[in-house]
This record gives sequence, structure tokens and C-alpha cells, in this order.
Amino acid sequence: MAKVLVLYYSAYGHIEAMAYAVAEGAKAEGADVVVKRVPELVPDDVAKASHYKMDQAAPIATAAELADYDAIIFGCGTRYGGFASQMRNFIDQTGSLWFSGALVGKIGSAFTSSATQHGGQESTLLSFIPTLLHHGMVVVGLPYAFQGQMGLEEIKGGTPYGASTITGGDGSRMPSEVELEGARFQGAHVAKIAAKLTS
Repeated sequence: MAKVLVLYYSAYGHIEAMAYAVAEGAKAEGADVVVKRVPELVPDDVAKASHYKMDQAAPIATAAELADYDAIIFGCGTRYGGFASQMRNFIDQTGSLWFSGALVGKIGSAFTSSATQHGGQESTLLSFIPTLLHHGMVVVGLPYAFQGQMGLEEIKGGTPYGASTITGGDGSRMPSEVELEGARFQGAHVAKIAAKLTS
């Protein structure tokens, strides 16, 4: 049984919702799945004033524990075309894992969100790839076998680099069903490959 960590940062709950969908997909493939988040760096008073979602139940991860998993699926919203500093700060604490090669051969995957259709989803997902490759991870995206990312019948996220959602400028739009389906597909896809690599 592959061990999968869904590790996310979510300020307003969009990535949190996607993370649990990713986990559902991985669990459906028989993986042992854990959902955790990275620490918030914004002071509580600022986070509350900015209406951050403060009631997230997922426990906080530690960098050292990443070595315990066969696959890590990172979720983080877009900030100016890259991923948020909270996730970057966490990843920057994995130097000892890099030095020991603890993540070499494990699967790395990512999903994201942005306020608009052209808010940097693809560049954010692509910005994860160098970090994953520096750790020697096997990069897995969201293949076009997930047909939900095709078509123009509705506004939706989804890229071959990973699942994504569009939040709206005011953050009022939560992930649509097709975006959640993409997240589930990605979780299942990662779990299948992880199971093959660990067998």
C-alpha cells in the first residue's frame, strides 16, 4: 500500500477543498493517505482581518516527515505567478532531506488555484517542478486522460501540470464539481503510480 501525503497551504479554503478531493482520489486507489498543511506565517490578527479561513482541521506537517511517504502531492495558491511564501518557507526547510537524498525516487505532484483564468496557474505549477527535481522526485501531473479539463462549456481550471481551480477576484467561487473531479483524478493517478513504484 502506497503512503501518500497531501500537503497544502490554503488561506481562504479553496486549496483545502481541493486537497481533500485529491485525498479522496488517492484513497479510492487503496493508498494510505494523510492530509496535512504547512504553518501560516501571517500574524493571527492580520489573518483574521483579511478573513483567512482559520478553522482548518488538518494538522501541521514537519519537513522531516516528508521522507515517510511514497508520494507527496503539494497544493498551494498562486501568488504573482508563483506559489505562496508559506509553502516556499516550508520547502526551504527540507535541506537535510535533499542532502541525504531522502526524497529521491518518490513521487511529487502539485495542484493550485488563482483568482482569474489567467492568474498564473500554469506558471505556479511549473515553478514546483524544479524543486521536485532537485529532490530527485518523479514528477506526475494531470494527464489529458482526465477529459474534464477539455472543452469550453464552462469556465474551469485544469492543466496537464496539475489540477486547479479559479476562485474569483473576491474569493467567493469555491471549486466546481469538474475541478474537484480533476483533483480526485490526480490523486488517483499519483496513487496508482506510487503503488507501482513501491511494489
